[in-house]
Amino acid sequence: MITVVGEALADLIAGPDGRTFTAHPGGSPANVALGLARLGELTRLATRLGEDLFGRMIGAHLTAGAVVVERLPAPTTDTSVAFAATDAAGVATYDFRIVWDITTIPGDLGRCVHTGSLATMVSPGAAVVEQMMADARADGVLVSLDPNVRPSLAGTRAAERVRIERQVAIADIVKVSDEDLGWLYPGADPADVAGRWLASGPRVVVVTRGGEGAYAVTSAGSVSRRAPAVTVIDTVGAGDAFTSGFLHWLSRTGLLDRPADLAHLTGDQLAPGLDLACAAAAITCSRPGADPPTSAELHAEHGYLL
Repeated sequence: MITVVGEALADLIAGPDGRTFTAHPGGSPANVALGLARLGELTRLATRLGEDLFGRMIGAHLTAGAVVVERLPAPTTDTSVAFAATDAAGVATYDFRIVWDITTIPGDLGRCVHTGSLATMVSPGAAVVEQMMADARADGVLVSLDPNVRPSLAGTRAAERVRIERQVAIADIVKVSDEDLGWLYPGADPADVAGRWLASGPRVVVVTRGGEGAYAVTSAGSVSRRAPAVTVIDTVGAGDAFTSGFLHWLSRTGLLDRPADLAHLTGDQLAPGLDLACAAAAITCSRPGADPPTSAELHAEHGYLL
């Protein structure tokens, strides 16, 4: 089993008039969990989710997608909400109403644990998640992290860099967007930052570059791959679909069970994983909301059989 730890929330996405909103299940970790389950991975989402209207909608959506939902203990229960609007290119911006006050996380995390976004940022729950990451890596469980920076909730750049760099150092796999790196390190070359992060502890660092594809680096080499051409409806959940696709590829190649081997992957060996992940993200961009593809869709549109 793959465990995903983090927020599940309602995305209220604005229509063209800016006044009408459509509710979609969301939250970066929840999107990753759904994407993994749709690709055939046994997946559990450990999250904070209320029994209110939005909580029931999200829970039903995840359960229908074969995600095992575990509600984590927390002193409050209202489901969190994100308001989103997209620009002419389909790129989303967010305004959050979130509480992340979990107190404990399940001990048996399975083969891999993925986390990130608000779950590693919003107090007091972020401290619980960070300790889980450190414990999991010490126990030999593969740790995957997507910082997924949210400037509207962030502190100063300096404070966010300290936090994220600390968390990056205890992850095996780090996936980060060039947009996030541009906010964290204005003017820096994303490849240079990826190299510095790699030296701090991860075995693989992947930088996604939107329609340009993705770049990955290990101690054994690096590789860049282009994304498939697609007509973009919006980019909501695209990065999460990429993460799901990449973890799925690692699972099917047996690498989730061999974290130490990740550091020795060459660029040529990483390329198929980036291609699959880019294809998953492209399909998600071609339809509204965070709607990751199934294995059948990846096969039908891009020929993948994993």
